Amino acid sequence: MKIEKKPAKIGILTVSDRASAGIYEDISGKAIESTLEEYLTSPWQAVYRVIPDEQEVIAATLCSMVDDEGCCLVVTTGGTGPAERDVTPEATQEVCDRMMPGFGELMRTESLKYVPTAILSRQTAGLRGSSLIVNLPGKPKAIRQCLDAVFPAIPYCIDLMNGPYLECDEAVIQPFRPKK
Repeated sequence: MKIEKKPAKIGILTVSDRASAGIYEDISGKAIESTLEEYLTSPWQAVYRVIPDEQEVIAATLCSMVDDEGCCLVVTTGGTGPAERDVTPEATQEVCDRMMPGFGELMRTESLKYVPTAILSRQTAGLRGSSLIVNLPGKPKAIRQCLDAVFPAIPYCIDLMNGPYLECDEAVIQPFRPKK
């Protein structure tokens, strides 16, 4: 008898005043979703939201995606720059039990290969319960560059928190897991 795995729930959260108001299409969240579709071979389900740049709304949505929806991973896009309304990192820190600064450090290092303004980005990551929240930049090209850099560590991070086992297409991305 084959046991079917429940799909892992992964939150995709776009933080943008204009996209949430319908002024333009959310291409950043769709870029995250298509990248994850390329990476993952195990079953997963997207929990997708587009919200405005409001710290209270971001924090409440992150909590809902983790606590209510059961997402093992939430990937955000937008709101990580130096503009006054860029408050995604603050909302992430507010709701996380522990921060994972290595994610932001690696993403900025990777982005610096392409643009000198990468030092203006404030991406971060943190843990809420047994879920990982990762803040990405807002541009689709930068999203892919950053995900390519940090995603190899994400499946093992989720393993360590007793989350679902994320399997990847190793021709696209090679997750790191220690040899048993």
